[in-house]
Amino acid sequence: MLQSSAGTLGRPGFWLQVIVCILLFCVTPGALHPQCLDFKPPFRPDTDLEFCIMYREFGCCDGQKDQELMARYYRIMENLTERGHKNCAGFVLELLCQECSPFAAHLFDAEDPTTPLRTIPGLCPDYCSQFWNQCHPIIPFLSDHPPLNQAKDDQNRFCKLLQLDDADYCYPNLLSNHKLNQNLGRVQKDSDGCLQLCLEEVANGLRNPLAMVHANDGTHRFFVAEQVGLVWTYLPDRSKLEKPFLNITKAVLTSSWEGDERGFLGITFHPKYKYNGKVYVYYSVEVGFDERIRISEFKVSTNDMNLVDHTSERVILEIDEPASNHNGGMLLFGDDGYLYIFTGDGGMAGDPFGKYGNSQNKSVLLGKVLRIDVDNNEKGPLYRIPSDNPFIHEPGARPEVYAYGVRNMWRCSVDRGDPQTKEGKGRIFCGDVGQNKYEEVDIIEKGCNYGWRAKEGFSCYDKKLCTNSSLNDVLPIYAYPHKKGKSVTGGYVYRGCEHPNLNGMYIFGDFMSGRLMSLKETNSGEWKYHEICMGMGLTCAFSGLINNYYPYIISFAEDESGELYFMSTGTPSATAPSGVIYKVVDPSRRAPPRRCHYEPLPVRVRSNLIQFVPQETLIGVELPAENTSKAEPTRTYDWLMDLLDRLSERGQVQTTPAPITTTRSPQSPKRKGRGRKGKGRSRSMSELHNGAVRLVRDEFLHGDRGRVEIFVHGEWGTVCDDLWSMKNAEVVCKQLGFKYALKAARNAEFGEGKGLRILLDDVHCNGTEFNLLNCTHAGVGNHNCAHYEDAGVICGNSKPSAES
Repeated sequence: MLQSSAGTLGRPGFWLQVIVCILLFCVTPGALHPQCLDFKPPFRPDTDLEFCIMYREFGCCDGQKDQELMARYYRIMENLTERGHKNCAGFVLELLCQECSPFAAHLFDAEDPTTPLRTIPGLCPDYCSQFWNQCHPIIPFLSDHPPLNQAKDDQNRFCKLLQLDDADYCYPNLLSNHKLNQNLGRVQKDSDGCLQLCLEEVANGLRNPLAMVHANDGTHRFFVAEQVGLVWTYLPDRSKLEKPFLNITKAVLTSSWEGDERGFLGITFHPKYKYNGKVYVYYSVEVGFDERIRISEFKVSTNDMNLVDHTSERVILEIDEPASNHNGGMLLFGDDGYLYIFTGDGGMAGDPFGKYGNSQNKSVLLGKVLRIDVDNNEKGPLYRIPSDNPFIHEPGARPEVYAYGVRNMWRCSVDRGDPQTKEGKGRIFCGDVGQNKYEEVDIIEKGCNYGWRAKEGFSCYDKKLCTNSSLNDVLPIYAYPHKKGKSVTGGYVYRGCEHPNLNGMYIFGDFMSGRLMSLKETNSGEWKYHEICMGMGLTCAFSGLINNYYPYIISFAEDESGELYFMSTGTPSATAPSGVIYKVVDPSRRAPPRRCHYEPLPVRVRSNLIQFVPQETLIGVELPAENTSKAEPTRTYDWLMDLLDRLSERGQVQTTPAPITTTRSPQSPKRKGRGRKGKGRSRSMSELHNGAVRLVRDEFLHGDRGRVEIFVHGEWGTVCDDLWSMKNAEVVCKQLGFKYALKAARNAEFGEGKGLRILLDDVHCNGTEFNLLNCTHAGVGNHNCAHYEDAGVICGNSKPSAES
């Protein structure tokens, strides 16, 4: 699976999780929030509006709605005299057309779906007075709302009813409000240029979901692979089939340990799957004492379109793995119809195999991009070599090699091309995980050398190889240092329909830091970088949207219609069901209604269905709740227990699994000058309250376990206590939003907090206090201990067993 530069995927890496419980109640000041009466973002109409032309560039009306408003206008005007026409025609047009305003939901008090809509938009006092003085007799034709009609002869009472709580949004003053109209319709950015996007939860309860693919067969199903060797079928309504599409858990080599890179790593459907039913998978196996990666072909069952025929497996290719890490794992079909296989360099560190390493050695298949032809393989060889493969005639080179010099490419994708011009179509983007300093993004081209181990990103790694004149390597389109993240997860160029602003944007992430990032190609061919942050304040205050996600970003995906998703987890273990799939949403602009409509082909289902139950919530904004009961996550426990039993037989399962964090605060990776992650923003030091705590492990902030550090009088410090108790741990864990304390760690179990002052000692809590400062202690800064006695905790939401 993924490979961090330090050699393990699950090591607590460069991501910052802000764990100040008071943050849950922090609301960002009001932000730009355009919204239509259907509770969705505005759009650019497909056709010119004829009536409400002031909103023909951007708003909430398409041609059909525009015509409906025009017809209503003429019905109202039929009731007016010539003088009424002269005095009121403009008012009536403006009032009706506010349904087309990008801020229609604010004008009509529709932000809350549970409250009734206004029948006349909210008006500024001066404008309301003008309207009433000239046109109050027509109020009954504009509104059937009894209070308005009862007040139609009383100007003060009438205009008071039309006042808005937020005066910024009253008509017509909002038209000249620079704050509201600046960059309207564009992806919003914060003051640092970070793009403000939102998410929609699609699936949950998954165990390291590392691939989500579609069959391109018109059904719009999506298939989600878990590292343990299970592939699940999801229908377009997001319900999950109880019976897995594929189950090869008995053959897949993996374990429950956090960071194990072996397992089921990749899946792709044949471009002609609709006709030949072929599926290809990439997974780790153990043959005798050897570990290998295996590429196999399966066929779908003739009796069930949602089930693979497990007896149909044919092994296409096996490659010995000298180490358990750097296993690659990506499979995809290019636009040329050939199967591309992305292998790792063999593992360990620095590609130490042979004189130049595996990656620079074209006679081995490790550290390569391979391209093979699997068509028409029912008879004869299982695959053939495409005639234009670049090294087919080079002595000693493997003919499967398409490109070389890669370290451990984790997640690649094919660009669908611009929906109109098809520009960019067929390009293959990959994230290549770095060693000690840099992560990189590459575009794969035939015959190219991507530099490893001579280079890492743009810099030299092996100085001798780096200066070799025959290297002739291709530089990445982007590389970033390890202060931003330590394990790149390649993404996709967005080419979907629903979010036009994102077209052409390559969106990717980092597994270790939890950062979401984007690249956009300029007219000059350069790639412009923007970080992606989760929208705060009201930015994501739309029905069904959230602004937070689990930190370990495992993979990206696109569905059959081209919409973009990513998968992440709170516990990077093959057996921890904390994985969630998120859909990426631009809250600033959507496609016009009906443009993105599609009709999925029917799916014959022979399995029970598990209905999707969302578990994630919006942070920082309280939305009206339709149902206050907390439903259980979407999980299937029988497969997990079966797997744990088998792993236990192999002696691979931990006796006390790591707790799964399901309640968490906004999260941010470390960044100079502020804390930030895709989950939004952390608070500055001046905003933190005395007694706030955080958990630190291996010198990085961590979610559910770590050394306890406390904030007092403007500085962070440690708690040093050789008598640290479970009651003390309970106070810390509950403060951080966890239900239970699983362990009170002593003697610097999570490292010494050198560089920080010891702020508390001799702490005694009864378990009910709000924070550690409310417990008895020796006084802030008073202590008779050293950092080798720094205290820590392990927290969780599952009740600890008697043994633990």
